[in-house]
Amino acid sequence: MIRTLTGRLFISVFLFAALALVLGGCTLPGTSVRGPTTHQFGVQTKTSSCRARGALPDPACTPGALMPGVTKSQICQAGYASSVRNVPQSKKDQEYAEYGAARHFPGQYEVDHLVSLQLGGSNDSANLWPEAASPTPGYHEKDRVENYLHDQLCKGKISLRQAQNEIALNWIHVYQQMQQRGVNAPLAAWSGG
Repeated sequence: MIRTLTGRLFISVFLFAALALVLGGCTLPGTSVRGPTTHQFGVQTKTSSCRARGALPDPACTPGALMPGVTKSQICQAGYASSVRNVPQSKKDQEYAEYGAARHFPGQYEVDHLVSLQLGGSNDSANLWPEAASPTPGYHEKDRVENYLHDQLCKGKISLRQAQNEIALNWIHVYQQMQQRGVNAPLAAWSGG
């Protein structure tokens, strides 16, 4: 009788702890339990009074946007990102103004693609925002996440859609997982968000 109660208590405690971890957002390596696993791209509902959420953009202003029809084979070709990059200074100035950062110091921000070009992101305003360098993680760390996801994509370890969702939903989560696993993706190999 005591053995049965002890076994049931152990199972109950184990199930409760597992449920608490999942609901609390903790995941095991290689898994993801962060709410929605797909993202609505390109639906920009606001173009002024945008406010970053720490190192993440305002989702109403910068939901992310994808380059129409781009494929994994195109993205994985060296030079792809530079061949499609087209963000004139006037567009960058518009993005700074939308986020209230029209006046800033050199290096304080960079107008970044939420979904990087190397992951099939577009140059559309719905995919651009002034990302701060600090506090950490900032745009330098996001560049590492972009490079890591690009590498995983081109090695066939994740799908294009998964890489796009990971970067758009919460790139900081990917960065934290990289830190926990000791992954140190290069900063400049494919960089060009």
